[in-house]
Amino acid sequence: MTPLSVIICAHNPRREFLEATLAALRQQTLPPSEWELLLIDNASETPLAKTCDISWHPKSRHVREEELGLTPARLRGITEAAAELLVFVDDDNVLDGDYLETARRIANEWPMLGAWGGDIRPRFETPPPEWTRRHWGMLAIVECEQSRWSNLPDRPDTLPCGAGMVVRKSVALHYAQQVRNDPKRKMLDRKGSSLSSCGDSDLALTAVDVGLGCGVFKELRLAHIMPQGRLTEEYLLKLKENTTCSAMLLFSVRGRETKRSLIRRIAEFVRLFGMNARDRRFELARLRGMKRSKTVLAELR
Repeated sequence: MTPLSVIICAHNPRREFLEATLAALRQQTLPPSEWELLLIDNASETPLAKTCDISWHPKSRHVREEELGLTPARLRGITEAAAELLVFVDDDNVLDGDYLETARRIANEWPMLGAWGGDIRPRFETPPPEWTRRHWGMLAIVECEQSRWSNLPDRPDTLPCGAGMVVRKSVALHYAQQVRNDPKRKMLDRKGSSLSSCGDSDLALTAVDVGLGCGVFKELRLAHIMPQGRLTEEYLLKLKENTTCSAMLLFSVRGRETKRSLIRRIAEFVRLFGMNARDRRFELARLRGMKRSKTVLAELR
């Protein structure tokens, strides 16, 4: 049996980014004979099988998934994967050369873990404005100076991002079943131009559901290519609203719906007046996201 499956989910990817992703995979220290490569084409306008050559890998396949959305693409990858260890790689991720070998070593040395990730450093197209630094966490940039893990559901510091996330097949299959039983979970991730998120958190937390843990490891490293368009205030404000809404939906899906007291809402309103103009805009975006999540949940009920 192939010990490891690499799953790339892509929808109309930028060609140069995807080529960088594949080039890094081609340079992995883990021999190609010990892992398979699945390129899940999620309803791209031009089929990736026509434009993207992966024939250099002896165990590679193009798979077309017509249902739009990152979650359906991930589910298709889980179904198609032959290995017991899955590595989800975004189409703008550039893995370090030993990434797959390190992922497999961690799997062997940490059998109590069901999902893990690592250090995600940015690779900016152009130098970013300094004010954006405080918002890089929303862009799946993770500075991991110390490895850590937990089997508790409320430890965000041990929760891996979807970029480069490694998941045991048993966890992924359980997650897939949960999504089938609760279609609301499909709302937790990107769909076309939507900036919804948290599907990767739902997948990682499934490890805790089945009695395993989650972790992040400093020796597991990749670069996340960051185009200039993701560093504008307009984009980051939209992302803030959408990630807040998605986080609230995730809490609800997992039975952890939170309520803000009247006193807390008043305090939040008063705090707005002490902020500078830009911070106020981001706080208002967060509040819009919370409000929108309530509307979405009410409609679902």
